[in-house]
Amino acid sequence: MTRVFGLSKSKLMAFRQCPRRLWLSVHRPDCVPADDTNEAVLATGTDVGVIARQGWPDGILIAPEGPLTEALSQTQTALAARKPLFEATVQQDGVLVRADVLVPRPRGAAFDLIEVKSSTHVKDYQLEDVAIQSQIFAAAGVPLKRRVLQYINSAFVYPGGGCYHEVRPDGSRNGLFAAEDVTRAVTSIQAEVPGWIDAARRTLAGAMPDETDGCNDPYPCPYQAFCHAQAPEYPLSCLPRIRAEAIAALAEKGYQDVRDVPAGVLTVPAHEWVRQVTCSGQPELRPGARAALAVLDYPRYYVDFETIQFAVPIWPGTRPYEQLPFQWSCHREDRSGALSHWEFLDLSGADPTRAFAETLIAALGTKGPICVYNQGFEGRVIRELALRYPELAASLAALLSRLIDLLPLTRAHYYHPAMKGSWSIKAVLPTIAPDLDYAELSEVQDGGGAQEAYREAIAPDTPPDRKQVLDQALRRYCGRDTEALVRLAAFLKQG
Repeated sequence: MTRVFGLSKSKLMAFRQCPRRLWLSVHRPDCVPADDTNEAVLATGTDVGVIARQGWPDGILIAPEGPLTEALSQTQTALAARKPLFEATVQQDGVLVRADVLVPRPRGAAFDLIEVKSSTHVKDYQLEDVAIQSQIFAAAGVPLKRRVLQYINSAFVYPGGGCYHEVRPDGSRNGLFAAEDVTRAVTSIQAEVPGWIDAARRTLAGAMPDETDGCNDPYPCPYQAFCHAQAPEYPLSCLPRIRAEAIAALAEKGYQDVRDVPAGVLTVPAHEWVRQVTCSGQPELRPGARAALAVLDYPRYYVDFETIQFAVPIWPGTRPYEQLPFQWSCHREDRSGALSHWEFLDLSGADPTRAFAETLIAALGTKGPICVYNQGFEGRVIRELALRYPELAASLAALLSRLIDLLPLTRAHYYHPAMKGSWSIKAVLPTIAPDLDYAELSEVQDGGGAQEAYREAIAPDTPPDRKQVLDQALRRYCGRDTEALVRLAAFLKQG
Protein backbone atom coordinates (compact mmCIF):
# COMPACT_ATOMS: atom_id res chain seq x y z
CA MET A 1 0.00 0.00 0.00
CA THR A 2 1.32 3.45 -0.94
CA ARG A 3 1.96 5.62 2.08
CA VAL A 4 -0.04 8.86 2.20
CA PHE A 5 2.05 11.57 3.81
CA GLY A 6 0.38 14.08 6.11
CA LEU A 7 0.99 17.69 5.20
CA SER A 8 0.72 21.07 6.85
CA LYS A 9 0.91 24.67 5.71
CA SER A 10 4.57 24.87 6.72
CA LYS A 11 5.41 21.71 4.78
CA LEU A 12 3.63 22.99 1.69
CA MET A 13 5.48 26.30 1.97
CA ALA A 14 8.74 24.36 2.21
CA PHE A 15 7.75 22.48 -0.95
CA ARG A 16 7.01 25.74 -2.75
CA GLN A 17 10.48 26.98 -1.91
CA CYS A 18 12.26 23.77 -2.91
CA PRO A 19 10.89 20.20 -3.23
CA ARG A 20 14.13 18.86 -1.78
CA ARG A 21 13.60 20.96 1.35
CA LEU A 22 10.24 19.26 1.96
CA TRP A 23 11.71 15.82 1.26
CA LEU A 24 14.60 16.33 3.67
CA SER A 25 12.33 17.73 6.40
CA VAL A 26 10.40 14.44 6.40
CA HIS A 27 13.04 11.84 5.51
CA ARG A 28 16.25 13.43 6.83
CA PRO A 29 15.42 15.92 9.61
CA ASP A 30 18.75 14.99 11.23
CA CYS A 31 20.56 17.02 8.54
CA VAL A 32 19.71 20.32 10.20
CA PRO A 33 22.23 21.67 12.74
CA ALA A 34 21.01 23.39 15.89
CA ASP A 35 20.19 27.02 15.11
CA ASP A 36 19.32 29.59 17.76
CA THR A 37 18.36 32.04 15.00
CA ASN A 38 15.29 29.98 14.11
CA GLU A 39 14.26 29.96 17.75
CA ALA A 40 14.57 33.74 17.82
CA VAL A 41 12.35 34.07 14.74
CA LEU A 42 9.73 31.83 16.34
CA ALA A 43 9.87 33.86 19.56
CA THR A 44 9.34 37.08 17.60
CA GLY A 45 6.33 35.55 15.84
CA THR A 46 4.90 34.49 19.19
CA ASP A 47 5.30 37.98 20.66
CA VAL A 48 3.62 39.55 17.64
CA GLY A 49 0.77 37.04 17.76
CA VAL A 50 0.07 37.69 21.43
CA ILE A 51 -0.21 41.44 20.86
CA ALA A 52 -2.39 40.92 17.79
CA ARG A 53 -4.94 39.03 19.87
CA GLN A 54 -5.53 42.14 21.97
CA GLY A 55 -7.57 43.46 19.05
CA TRP A 56 -10.27 40.89 19.80
CA PRO A 57 -10.66 40.81 23.61
CA ASP A 58 -13.54 38.31 23.44
CA GLY A 59 -11.56 35.87 21.30
CA ILE A 60 -11.01 32.19 22.14
CA LEU A 61 -7.54 30.64 22.02
CA ILE A 62 -7.75 27.11 20.67
CA ALA A 63 -5.79 24.44 22.58
CA PRO A 64 -2.45 26.24 22.97
CA GLU A 65 -1.12 23.00 24.44
CA GLY A 66 -2.36 19.46 24.16
CA PRO A 67 -3.03 16.89 21.42
CA LEU A 68 -4.12 17.75 17.91
CA THR A 69 -7.47 16.00 18.40
CA GLU A 70 -8.30 18.45 21.18
CA ALA A 71 -7.51 21.46 18.97
CA LEU A 72 -9.66 20.07 16.16
CA SER A 73 -12.56 19.39 18.53
CA GLN A 74 -12.34 22.78 20.25
CA THR A 75 -12.30 24.52 16.88
CA GLN A 76 -15.52 22.86 15.74
CA THR A 77 -17.26 23.76 19.00
CA ALA A 78 -16.00 27.36 18.94
CA LEU A 79 -16.96 27.91 15.30
CA ALA A 80 -20.58 27.34 16.27
CA ALA A 81 -20.27 29.94 19.06
CA ARG A 82 -19.52 32.67 16.46
CA LYS A 83 -16.62 34.13 18.46
CA PRO A 84 -13.23 35.32 17.19
CA LEU A 85 -10.86 32.36 17.26
CA PHE A 86 -7.09 32.30 17.67
CA GLU A 87 -5.20 29.32 16.21
CA ALA A 88 -8.40 27.77 14.80
CA THR A 89 -7.33 24.33 13.59
CA VAL A 90 -8.75 22.21 10.78
CA GLN A 91 -7.54 19.16 8.93
CA GLN A 92 -8.89 18.14 5.55
CA ASP A 93 -7.66 15.33 3.30
CA GLY A 94 -4.57 14.94 5.49
CA VAL A 95 -3.58 18.62 5.35
CA LEU A 96 -3.42 20.53 8.64
CA VAL A 97 -3.68 24.32 8.96
CA ARG A 98 -4.08 26.79 11.82
CA ALA A 99 -5.36 30.33 11.37
CA ASP A 100 -3.87 33.15 13.41
CA VAL A 101 -7.28 34.82 13.71
CA LEU A 102 -10.70 33.78 12.44
CA VAL A 103 -13.39 36.43 12.90
CA PRO A 104 -17.11 35.82 12.30
CA ARG A 105 -18.84 38.23 9.94
CA PRO A 106 -21.60 40.40 11.50
CA ARG A 107 -24.19 38.72 9.29
CA GLY A 108 -24.27 35.33 7.66
CA ALA A 109 -22.18 32.23 8.31
CA ALA A 110 -18.87 33.39 6.83
CA PHE A 111 -15.63 34.31 8.63
CA ASP A 112 -12.72 36.63 7.87
CA LEU A 113 -9.31 34.92 7.94
CA ILE A 114 -6.58 37.16 9.33
CA GLU A 115 -2.95 36.10 9.06
CA VAL A 116 -0.55 38.00 11.32
CA LYS A 117 3.02 38.52 10.11
CA SER A 118 6.07 40.11 11.73
CA SER A 119 7.19 41.69 8.44
CA THR A 120 6.65 45.41 7.77
CA HIS A 121 4.84 44.91 4.43
CA VAL A 122 3.00 42.24 2.47
CA LYS A 123 5.30 39.82 0.66
CA ASP A 124 4.40 37.70 -2.36
CA TYR A 125 5.03 34.35 -0.69
CA GLN A 126 2.68 35.31 2.15
CA LEU A 127 -0.17 35.26 -0.36
CA GLU A 128 0.56 31.57 -1.02
CA ASP A 129 0.57 31.01 2.74
CA VAL A 130 -2.94 32.48 3.02
CA ALA A 131 -4.12 30.65 -0.12
CA ILE A 132 -3.22 27.30 1.46
CA GLN A 133 -5.15 28.15 4.61
CA SER A 134 -8.12 29.42 2.61
CA GLN A 135 -8.30 26.26 0.52
CA ILE A 136 -8.23 23.91 3.50
CA PHE A 137 -10.74 25.92 5.55
CA ALA A 138 -13.08 26.05 2.57
CA ALA A 139 -12.69 22.31 1.97
CA ALA A 140 -13.45 21.72 5.65
CA GLY A 141 -16.75 23.58 5.29
CA VAL A 142 -15.73 26.89 6.88
CA PRO A 143 -16.90 29.68 4.54
CA LEU A 144 -14.55 32.65 4.23
CA LYS A 145 -15.38 36.16 3.12
CA ARG A 146 -12.21 38.25 3.44
CA ARG A 147 -8.54 37.29 3.66
CA VAL A 148 -6.44 39.88 5.46
CA LEU A 149 -2.71 40.13 6.07
CA GLN A 150 -1.92 42.05 9.24
CA TYR A 151 1.69 43.21 9.46
CA ILE A 152 3.92 45.47 11.54
CA ASN A 153 3.37 49.21 11.17
CA SER A 154 6.93 50.54 11.16
CA ALA A 155 5.67 54.08 11.87
CA PHE A 156 4.16 53.04 15.20
CA VAL A 157 5.67 54.78 18.23
CA TYR A 158 5.14 52.89 21.47
CA PRO A 159 3.50 55.19 24.06
CA GLY A 160 4.25 52.81 26.93
CA GLY A 161 2.02 51.14 29.44
CA GLY A 162 1.43 48.06 27.31
CA CYS A 163 -0.64 50.07 24.83
CA TYR A 164 -0.23 48.79 21.27
CA HIS A 165 -3.61 49.94 19.90
CA GLU A 166 -3.80 53.65 20.75
CA VAL A 167 -6.49 56.13 19.71
CA ARG A 168 -5.10 59.61 20.31
CA PRO A 169 -7.19 62.54 21.61
CA ASP A 170 -7.40 63.98 18.08
CA GLY A 171 -8.91 60.71 16.84
CA SER A 172 -5.80 59.51 14.98
CA ARG A 173 -4.65 55.94 15.46
CA ASN A 174 -1.22 54.81 16.55
CA GLY A 175 -1.17 51.04 16.35
CA LEU A 176 1.43 48.32 16.08
CA PHE A 177 -0.33 46.77 13.10
CA ALA A 178 -1.35 47.75 9.60
CA ALA A 179 -3.59 45.52 7.50
CA GLU A 180 -4.21 44.79 3.83
CA ASP A 181 -7.17 43.00 2.32
CA VAL A 182 -5.60 40.37 0.04
CA THR A 183 -8.81 38.53 -0.84
CA ARG A 184 -8.59 39.13 -4.58
CA ALA A 185 -4.90 38.21 -4.81
CA VAL A 186 -5.40 35.05 -2.73
CA THR A 187 -8.48 33.80 -4.54
CA SER A 188 -6.65 34.17 -7.86
CA ILE A 189 -4.13 31.51 -6.79
CA GLN A 190 -6.20 29.41 -4.39
CA ALA A 191 -7.28 27.01 -7.15
CA GLU A 192 -3.62 25.99 -7.56
CA VAL A 193 -3.37 24.65 -4.00
CA PRO A 194 -4.75 21.13 -4.72
CA GLY A 195 -2.06 20.74 -7.38
CA TRP A 196 0.61 21.77 -4.87
CA ILE A 197 -0.70 19.17 -2.43
CA ASP A 198 -0.60 16.38 -5.03
CA ALA A 199 2.90 17.37 -6.18
CA ALA A 200 4.17 17.54 -2.60
CA ARG A 201 2.89 14.02 -1.88
CA ARG A 202 4.50 12.67 -5.04
CA THR A 203 7.75 14.29 -3.97
CA LEU A 204 7.61 12.64 -0.54
CA ALA A 205 6.81 9.24 -2.06
CA GLY A 206 9.77 9.36 -4.42
CA ALA A 207 13.55 9.66 -4.30
CA MET A 208 15.29 12.78 -3.03
CA PRO A 209 14.75 15.56 -5.60
CA ASP A 210 17.56 17.50 -7.20
CA GLU A 211 18.63 20.70 -5.46
CA THR A 212 17.28 23.99 -6.75
CA ASP A 213 18.38 27.62 -6.57
CA GLY A 214 15.81 28.41 -3.86
CA CYS A 215 18.31 28.27 -1.02
CA ASN A 216 17.50 31.74 0.33
CA ASP A 217 14.23 32.69 -1.32
CA PRO A 218 11.99 33.52 0.43
CA TYR A 219 13.99 32.51 3.53
CA PRO A 220 17.26 30.68 4.26
CA CYS A 221 16.89 26.91 3.91
CA PRO A 222 18.31 24.99 6.89
CA TYR A 223 19.59 22.18 4.63
CA GLN A 224 22.13 24.21 2.68
CA ALA A 225 25.14 22.59 4.36
CA PHE A 226 23.79 19.16 3.42
CA CYS A 227 22.99 20.09 -0.16
CA HIS A 228 26.28 21.86 -0.77
CA ALA A 229 28.55 19.39 1.00
CA GLN A 230 30.21 18.57 -2.33
CA ALA A 231 30.50 22.19 -3.43
CA PRO A 232 33.85 23.44 -4.75
CA GLU A 233 36.33 24.64 -2.14
CA TYR A 234 36.23 28.14 -3.61
CA PRO A 235 32.86 28.48 -5.36
CA LEU A 236 32.20 31.33 -7.76
CA SER A 237 30.23 33.09 -5.04
CA CYS A 238 33.62 33.88 -3.46
CA LEU A 239 33.98 36.61 -6.07
CA PRO A 240 32.90 39.70 -4.10
CA ARG A 241 29.50 41.22 -4.90
CA ILE A 242 29.08 39.07 -7.98
CA ARG A 243 25.57 38.96 -9.41
CA ALA A 244 23.68 35.70 -9.88
CA GLU A 245 23.60 36.25 -13.65
CA ALA A 246 27.39 36.53 -13.76
CA ILE A 247 27.76 33.31 -11.78
CA ALA A 248 25.37 31.57 -14.17
CA ALA A 249 27.33 32.83 -17.18
CA LEU A 250 30.59 31.50 -15.77
CA ALA A 251 28.98 28.19 -14.85
CA GLU A 252 27.70 27.81 -18.44
CA LYS A 253 31.32 27.96 -19.55
CA GLY A 254 32.13 25.06 -17.23
CA TYR A 255 33.70 27.02 -14.36
CA GLN A 256 32.68 25.93 -10.85
CA ASP A 257 35.66 26.89 -8.69
CA VAL A 258 37.33 30.32 -8.72
CA ARG A 259 40.59 28.54 -9.52
CA ASP A 260 39.02 27.13 -12.70
CA VAL A 261 38.61 30.57 -14.24
CA PRO A 262 41.50 31.45 -16.59
CA ALA A 263 43.25 34.80 -16.50
CA GLY A 264 41.60 37.43 -18.64
CA VAL A 265 38.02 36.18 -18.21
CA LEU A 266 37.05 38.30 -15.22
CA THR A 267 36.61 41.99 -16.02
CA VAL A 268 35.97 43.34 -12.50
CA PRO A 269 39.34 44.21 -10.87
CA ALA A 270 38.27 42.97 -7.42
CA HIS A 271 37.20 39.64 -8.93
CA GLU A 272 40.51 39.22 -10.72
CA TRP A 273 42.44 40.05 -7.54
CA VAL A 274 40.50 37.42 -5.58
CA ARG A 275 41.11 34.91 -8.38
CA GLN A 276 44.87 35.58 -8.42
CA VAL A 277 45.25 35.33 -4.62
CA THR A 278 43.08 32.21 -4.47
CA CYS A 279 45.09 30.53 -7.22
CA SER A 280 48.38 31.42 -5.51
CA GLY A 281 47.19 30.16 -2.14
CA GLN A 282 49.04 33.03 -0.48
CA PRO A 283 47.59 36.15 1.17
CA GLU A 284 48.43 39.56 -0.19
CA LEU A 285 48.82 42.84 1.69
CA ARG A 286 49.07 45.61 -0.86
CA PRO A 287 51.15 48.75 -0.24
CA GLY A 288 49.37 51.86 0.99
CA ALA A 289 47.60 50.82 4.16
CA ARG A 290 50.52 51.87 6.33
CA ALA A 291 50.56 55.36 4.85
CA ALA A 292 46.80 55.72 5.31
CA LEU A 293 47.09 54.86 9.01
CA ALA A 294 50.24 56.92 9.63
CA VAL A 295 48.33 60.20 9.29
CA LEU A 296 46.01 59.32 12.19
CA ASP A 297 46.71 61.14 15.43
CA TYR A 298 46.74 59.76 18.99
CA PRO A 299 45.04 58.72 21.13
CA ARG A 300 43.29 56.26 18.83
CA TYR A 301 39.97 54.75 19.85
CA TYR A 302 38.74 51.39 18.55
CA VAL A 303 34.98 51.14 19.04
CA ASP A 304 32.20 48.62 18.51
CA PHE A 305 28.45 48.76 19.28
CA GLU A 306 25.86 46.08 19.96
CA THR A 307 22.21 46.81 19.21
CA ILE A 308 18.84 45.14 19.63
CA GLN A 309 15.69 45.26 17.49
CA PHE A 310 12.24 44.44 18.84
CA ALA A 311 9.32 43.71 16.55
CA VAL A 312 7.13 44.61 19.53
CA PRO A 313 8.69 47.72 21.17
CA ILE A 314 9.17 47.52 24.93
CA TRP A 315 10.42 51.07 25.69
CA PRO A 316 8.29 54.21 25.32
CA GLY A 317 9.18 56.38 22.36
CA THR A 318 10.68 53.52 20.31
CA ARG A 319 9.47 51.97 17.04
CA PRO A 320 9.25 48.40 15.72
CA TYR A 321 12.61 47.08 14.53
CA GLU A 322 14.39 50.27 15.53
CA GLN A 323 18.09 49.57 16.06
CA LEU A 324 18.64 50.41 19.72
CA PRO A 325 22.16 50.32 21.20
CA PHE A 326 22.69 48.60 24.54
CA GLN A 327 26.46 47.99 24.68
CA TRP A 328 29.74 49.50 23.55
CA SER A 329 33.38 48.53 23.87
CA CYS A 330 36.37 50.82 23.38
CA HIS A 331 40.09 50.09 23.30
CA ARG A 332 42.20 53.27 23.58
CA GLU A 333 45.73 53.26 22.15
CA ASP A 334 48.30 55.88 23.23
CA ARG A 335 51.22 57.03 21.09
CA SER A 336 53.47 54.66 23.07
CA GLY A 337 51.28 51.73 22.05
CA ALA A 338 49.81 51.30 25.55
CA LEU A 339 46.20 50.06 25.54
CA SER A 340 43.35 50.66 27.95
CA HIS A 341 39.78 49.43 27.78
CA TRP A 342 36.38 50.94 28.63
CA GLU A 343 32.95 49.47 28.16
CA PHE A 344 29.25 49.99 28.76
CA LEU A 345 26.52 47.38 29.21
CA ASP A 346 23.09 47.84 30.78
CA LEU A 347 21.12 44.68 31.57
CA SER A 348 18.58 46.34 33.85
CA GLY A 349 15.82 46.00 31.26
CA ALA A 350 15.26 49.77 31.20
CA ASP A 351 15.88 51.78 28.03
CA PRO A 352 19.73 51.91 27.87
CA THR A 353 20.11 54.38 25.04
CA ARG A 354 20.64 57.62 26.96
CA ALA A 355 23.23 56.10 29.29
CA PHE A 356 24.85 54.51 26.23
CA ALA A 357 25.20 57.94 24.60
CA GLU A 358 26.40 59.79 27.71
CA THR A 359 29.04 57.21 28.65
CA LEU A 360 30.24 56.99 25.04
CA ILE A 361 30.72 60.76 24.83
CA ALA A 362 32.64 60.76 28.11
CA ALA A 363 34.89 57.86 27.11
CA LEU A 364 35.81 59.19 23.65
CA GLY A 365 36.73 62.71 24.72
CA THR A 366 37.09 65.46 22.15
CA LYS A 367 40.06 64.46 20.01
CA GLY A 368 41.60 61.45 18.38
CA PRO A 369 40.36 59.18 15.56
CA ILE A 370 37.59 56.70 16.34
CA CYS A 371 38.28 53.53 14.37
CA VAL A 372 35.31 51.32 13.53
CA TYR A 373 34.57 48.51 11.07
CA ASN A 374 31.69 49.48 8.79
CA GLN A 375 31.17 53.15 9.56
CA GLY A 376 27.63 53.10 8.18
CA PHE A 377 26.44 51.12 11.19
CA GLU A 378 28.08 53.11 13.97
CA GLY A 379 27.36 56.38 12.19
CA ARG A 380 23.67 55.56 11.88
CA VAL A 381 23.42 54.62 15.57
CA ILE A 382 25.08 57.89 16.61
CA ARG A 383 22.87 59.99 14.32
CA GLU A 384 19.71 58.36 15.67
CA LEU A 385 20.87 58.96 19.23
CA ALA A 386 21.35 62.63 18.35
CA LEU A 387 17.76 62.82 17.10
CA ARG A 388 16.47 61.10 20.23
CA TYR A 389 18.45 63.32 22.63
CA PRO A 390 18.78 66.84 21.13
CA GLU A 391 20.66 68.09 24.17
CA LEU A 392 23.44 65.59 23.33
CA ALA A 393 23.32 66.22 19.58
CA ALA A 394 26.35 68.54 19.36
CA SER A 395 28.61 66.15 21.27
CA LEU A 396 27.39 63.18 19.23
CA ALA A 397 27.87 65.05 15.95
CA ALA A 398 31.46 65.75 16.97
CA LEU A 399 32.02 61.99 17.27
CA LEU A 400 30.76 61.49 13.72
CA SER A 401 33.45 63.75 12.31
CA ARG A 402 36.15 61.60 13.92
CA LEU A 403 35.05 58.20 12.60
CA ILE A 404 37.63 56.23 10.61
CA ASP A 405 36.37 53.14 8.79
CA LEU A 406 38.86 50.27 8.65
CA LEU A 407 36.60 48.17 6.40
CA PRO A 408 37.26 49.93 3.05
CA LEU A 409 40.94 50.22 3.95
CA THR A 410 41.10 46.47 4.55
CA ARG A 411 39.06 45.67 1.43
CA ALA A 412 41.38 47.75 -0.73
CA HIS A 413 44.65 46.36 0.63
CA TYR A 414 44.29 42.85 2.05
CA TYR A 415 42.98 39.48 0.92
CA HIS A 416 43.52 35.90 2.06
CA PRO A 417 42.10 32.85 0.24
CA ALA A 418 40.48 31.67 3.48
CA MET A 419 38.28 34.79 3.51
CA LYS A 420 36.36 33.36 0.52
CA GLY A 421 35.23 36.73 -0.75
CA SER A 422 34.19 38.20 2.59
CA TRP A 423 35.82 41.14 4.37
CA SER A 424 33.71 40.80 7.52
CA ILE A 425 35.83 41.05 10.65
CA LYS A 426 34.91 37.41 11.41
CA ALA A 427 36.43 36.39 8.05
CA VAL A 428 39.52 38.59 8.26
CA LEU A 429 40.55 38.03 11.87
CA PRO A 430 41.39 34.27 11.69
CA THR A 431 43.84 35.03 8.89
CA ILE A 432 45.78 37.67 10.81
CA ALA A 433 45.21 36.82 14.50
CA PRO A 434 44.12 33.19 14.88
CA ASP A 435 44.59 33.44 18.64
CA LEU A 436 41.56 35.75 18.82
CA ASP A 437 39.15 32.92 18.07
CA TYR A 438 35.45 33.73 18.42
CA ALA A 439 34.72 30.00 18.71
CA GLU A 440 36.24 29.99 22.19
CA LEU A 441 33.55 32.43 23.34
CA SER A 442 31.05 29.84 24.48
CA GLU A 443 27.89 31.88 25.06
CA VAL A 444 28.13 34.71 22.51
CA GLN A 445 30.08 34.34 19.27
CA ASP A 446 28.37 36.78 16.90
CA GLY A 447 25.98 39.72 16.73
CA GLY A 448 22.91 37.52 16.56
CA GLY A 449 24.06 35.66 19.66
CA ALA A 450 24.61 39.00 21.42
CA GLN A 451 21.01 40.00 20.70
CA GLU A 452 19.66 36.72 22.01
CA ALA A 453 21.84 36.92 25.13
CA TYR A 454 20.58 40.44 25.76
CA ARG A 455 16.93 39.39 25.38
CA GLU A 456 17.44 36.58 27.84
CA ALA A 457 19.37 38.72 30.30
CA ILE A 458 16.69 41.42 30.57
CA ALA A 459 13.81 38.94 30.82
CA PRO A 460 12.15 39.25 34.27
CA ASP A 461 12.33 35.51 34.94
CA THR A 462 16.06 35.14 34.22
CA PRO A 463 17.81 34.00 37.45
CA PRO A 464 20.58 36.30 38.80
CA ASP A 465 23.31 33.69 38.34
CA ARG A 466 22.32 33.15 34.70
CA LYS A 467 22.20 36.91 34.16
CA GLN A 468 25.75 37.18 35.48
CA VAL A 469 26.93 34.52 33.02
CA LEU A 470 25.32 36.42 30.15
CA ASP A 471 26.81 39.71 31.38
CA GLN A 472 30.31 38.28 31.25
CA ALA A 473 29.70 36.62 27.88
CA LEU A 474 28.50 39.88 26.33
CA ARG A 475 31.45 41.81 27.71
CA ARG A 476 33.91 39.24 26.37
CA TYR A 477 32.31 39.26 22.94
CA CYS A 478 32.13 43.02 22.45
CA GLY A 479 35.62 43.42 23.91
CA ARG A 480 36.89 40.83 21.44
CA ASP A 481 35.50 42.91 18.59
CA THR A 482 37.48 46.01 19.56
CA GLU A 483 40.59 44.01 20.38
CA ALA A 484 40.26 42.64 16.85
CA LEU A 485 40.30 46.17 15.46
CA VAL A 486 43.49 46.95 17.35
CA ARG A 487 45.16 43.86 15.91
CA LEU A 488 43.86 44.62 12.43
CA ALA A 489 45.28 48.15 12.50
CA ALA A 490 48.64 46.79 13.66
CA PHE A 491 48.62 44.25 10.82
CA LEU A 492 47.70 46.82 8.17
CA LYS A 493 50.61 49.01 9.30
CA GLN A 494 52.91 46.36 7.82
CA GLY A 495 51.71 47.19 4.32
